[in-house]
Amino acid sequence: MVATDPQAEATAAQSTPGLLGQLIRFALIGGFCALVDLGTYTLLTQVAGMAASPWVDVARAISFIVGTTTAFFLNRKFTFAGGRKDGKAQIGSFVLLYTVTFFVAVGVNQLMLNVLPESAWQHTLCWAVSQATATVINFVMLKWVVFREPSTEEN
Repeated sequence: MVATDPQAEATAAQSTPGLLGQLIRFALIGGFCALVDLGTYTLLTQVAGMAASPWVDVARAISFIVGTTTAFFLNRKFTFAGGRKDGKAQIGSFVLLYTVTFFVAVGVNQLMLNVLPESAWQHTLCWAVSQATATVINFVMLKWVVFREPSTEEN
């Protein structure tokens, strides 16, 4: 295939960062969204009185939804060029991915609450382990499934 507009090719190349660029953007956005998630979780558990079961699971669920929704829109805009396309399949795969990672995050958080000894940092450590687990799953699935870029190989 021959490009008819060299500027369009240059623009596409600039808007699609390589794997390292995507990892850096994902990490920066993820760090910001993790603060949103942790802030929400801390606010709910420490200020709103949701630190005891079963409310701690509700607090983790709410914080996960707030954080990951923010991450989805920021990553869609800044990290994955494939995210700039609209489509029911992309939305469906996002919903499926985040449904799975939602249960993973809440489940890992609950597991860590049962495993780690009570301390002033228990809820934060549990959140961190559950967040790290969900983050790894999210990057892999966002890059290679949800925001998959069309193949540029010629047939």
